[in-house]
Amino acid sequence: MSLAQLHYTSAPPGPDGSGFRFTAVSPGVTPALLREAEQLIGYEPPRDLAARPDAEQLKSFPKAFAFSELSDGGMLLSRSVYTGADYSGRWGNFHAHAFHLPPGVRLPDGALPITAWESPRWADATPEGGRTEPVDRFEPSGLLRRDGLVAFARSRADRLAAFFADLRALADGTDTRQIVLVEHDSADVAQWIALACTVLAREQAHRLTFVTYTRRPQQARQQIVGALPSSEPAGHDHRFRVHDCTAGTDTAPVDDAWADVCARVWAAGRPELFRDGSGELGRLAVAALVDGVGLRADGRAAAARWAADHAFTLPEESLTALVAALAGGAGEPRAGTGGPGARETRYSPTGTPLDGEPAALAALLARLDGQVPTVVSAPLAARVLASAVRARGPVPPLGAGSLTPALRAELARDLAPDLRRGVADAAEPAAGRPLALLRVADLLDVDCTEVLAEFAGRIARDLVSGRATAPDAAEGTAQAGPDAGTVPPGRSTPAKDGGPHPAGSARFPADGRGDPLRSPADGRGGPVSFPADGRPGGGSCPAALLDAVHGHPALRTALFGALNSLAAANPPGVAARLAGSGLPVSLDSGFPHLRMCVQAGGTDRRGGERLGRFHEVLRTAGVSPHAEPAVLRTAFHLVWPDGLPTGEEASLLLDELGSDAHRVAGTRDLLVGAALAAPADDPAVPVLATRLLRGFPTDLPSAHRGPLLLLEFAGQLGTEAEGEGWVNRVLGLRDGAAEAVPEPVTRRVCDAVARRLLAAPAPESELYALARSGDPALLAAYARLARSDRAGDRLRTVPSYVAACFCDWSAYPGTHPAWDEMRTALLSKVLRPVVRALPAEDLAEVEEALRRTGRGRLDAYHAWNRPGALGRLAGRLTGRGRREDRPTAWYGDVEPPGEEGRR
Repeated sequence: MSLAQLHYTSAPPGPDGSGFRFTAVSPGVTPALLREAEQLIGYEPPRDLAARPDAEQLKSFPKAFAFSELSDGGMLLSRSVYTGADYSGRWGNFHAHAFHLPPGVRLPDGALPITAWESPRWADATPEGGRTEPVDRFEPSGLLRRDGLVAFARSRADRLAAFFADLRALADGTDTRQIVLVEHDSADVAQWIALACTVLAREQAHRLTFVTYTRRPQQARQQIVGALPSSEPAGHDHRFRVHDCTAGTDTAPVDDAWADVCARVWAAGRPELFRDGSGELGRLAVAALVDGVGLRADGRAAAARWAADHAFTLPEESLTALVAALAGGAGEPRAGTGGPGARETRYSPTGTPLDGEPAALAALLARLDGQVPTVVSAPLAARVLASAVRARGPVPPLGAGSLTPALRAELARDLAPDLRRGVADAAEPAAGRPLALLRVADLLDVDCTEVLAEFAGRIARDLVSGRATAPDAAEGTAQAGPDAGTVPPGRSTPAKDGGPHPAGSARFPADGRGDPLRSPADGRGGPVSFPADGRPGGGSCPAALLDAVHGHPALRTALFGALNSLAAANPPGVAARLAGSGLPVSLDSGFPHLRMCVQAGGTDRRGGERLGRFHEVLRTAGVSPHAEPAVLRTAFHLVWPDGLPTGEEASLLLDELGSDAHRVAGTRDLLVGAALAAPADDPAVPVLATRLLRGFPTDLPSAHRGPLLLLEFAGQLGTEAEGEGWVNRVLGLRDGAAEAVPEPVTRRVCDAVARRLLAAPAPESELYALARSGDPALLAAYARLARSDRAGDRLRTVPSYVAACFCDWSAYPGTHPAWDEMRTALLSKVLRPVVRALPAEDLAEVEEALRRTGRGRLDAYHAWNRPGALGRLAGRLTGRGRREDRPTAWYGDVEPPGEEGRR
């Protein structure tokens, strides 16, 4: 296919006019294309060159070689050169030769546009007769040969990475700013463009637009714009990224791994590594390392990640060379993260590698371990392990066969102090990185006995507090991308023969538990959510911790001992965390408190037979509460974590186990608390109080003895043991108590006294004692029970009870203001409505009962109940007659006539 050509220059008058015009155009070129091309092929000579150059000086003028995009989607490849004077002798002429590439069409043989730089196919003058000759290929010039480009790249080595970083952003569309290259020679700009097209993906290179020279960069349309120092400056224009190669050395750091790898490959003289034309970072980094090109840490990380995904597609010799290069030593730090010669990777405050090399190497190791000969992968394993221990990187899940004996001995010697410090590091979650380091210490036979007890204590506290995390989810453990073939700790990696490859050392056997955090019931992975309120529910332990507990007897004993102490101190909290955790408490004898919390599970808070549950929990301990009374307290708190037993339950616990066991176990005060905090309607509490007073006759605190005596007396009222002086006895015990008597106890005993006084006939001495005391609690209880439905029902059905209540409530006037206020209120608001509603025969019985008590009582009754003057007087004394105090009439009552209705 022959490409349409255009020639443009200042020409003598002709059919198309004179001056600058198209002097030769291939057939089929439209006027619209000519108008657009005319805007792209112009040329202005530099200001600092000769105004009237001779033939030799003309050779030093820059060449405007351009590849431009057209509005129709096609491309225009053009070359404009300065020719000096035109046909009329006027200076400033140039000649432009251009080729039109329609949409989707490329140069012959698929050549890149930059390869046409200074090809012999370019013309410096219009062909004779104005007829273009077909061009079937572009022979490249010698300037863009390999050796020349390598030499040029090395001469600009300090600027390569910055240029490639801007190029990547431009080609990807993440930054649309044009790149301006300032060089003394347009040929150097062409070489920059050649370097760019080499590193880009092939398709991107074919679409890269450029111009090697323009005097006005701000008017250029191309992506890469070449300029001379004398061109108009563009450094302050936000549309451009300017690379002035005529100024001083560019030492600004470049935080772009792809750009850095490309720069190193060119500086190493290995442009053939770009031959695949993909522009992919990982593939290029792998090829560079295999070829011996040293890379920065982020480039090595990219190579390791790519190799983890494509490890077994690489030739064996390439994979061996790559692993050797990655295991040979740390790469140079990323720009801006370390000085010259820095060897170790830097980490963020959270422990995340800034360049990702340790994580990438760990992922590659997980992919290769057990799949390639140990002699090949062992150096990488040693490198990853050393980095994990010293630089707080990911801890790899290595097995006994991952290292050669010589490497294991060398690592044990070098890493022993760091391993002990890491296991003892209190700043880390104990079940995370320190546990992984303990596993490494076992793999290398490093003794950590001296730090084991404190370490086990931290694990126990983290488990109970809910801070324990899975090793592969904690900071500083082996992690990799989703496609990197990462094998979490506790898993098995496939071996060459298809069998499992050990995921742990001989002391940490892998048991196929799967995900580090999972529910043991269904095996599904995912983080365990510990309840914030400490309620039962529990959760599984990290799988790596379970592996360690199974395979490390010394750690298991220390951990179970620490957990047992915590369980004895806070049984409900420990049970809430560890019930259903899978801790193998059956492997060791002893640790009864831990057994109860782990195996007995959470407490059933929905009710049920709690005493049966209590005995079940005690059996789980495996020891008798008489031999080790402390388990009694643990069982008590597991069954009643938030509350206290009922009176009946507490009584049975006291009877079954005896007071001595409760005294030694420290549960005596819990039983006392059950009595003192019980609701007033618990009928078993007085009996419990009596048993407590008898079971602990000398060692009850004074603050408890008085309330218990009140509870015991509350149960005696109404029996033969009640004796005399009820009111005074209650007031004496209550007021003489060492501390304030709990409100439930006060209410119970006051209710008991009031109930006994209202169960007429009441001893006059006790009623007088009540009236004289004026005690608010006793009077409130008396009034409350007098107004109760039970008292009301009895008043409406038993006339003698009405008479008794009238006698009591009209007795001892003026004894105490509180008594007078209460009794008059009862007379007017409780007794009067009942009397008004009684039938005549019941009223007669009331009067007969009062007559038997004495003439004075009956007269007082008539005065109180008569609506005359004395009745009004009595009404004033009792509050009757005030409209708002009128009692609610009972059903069937007939309201007596008012004062205005009397005659």
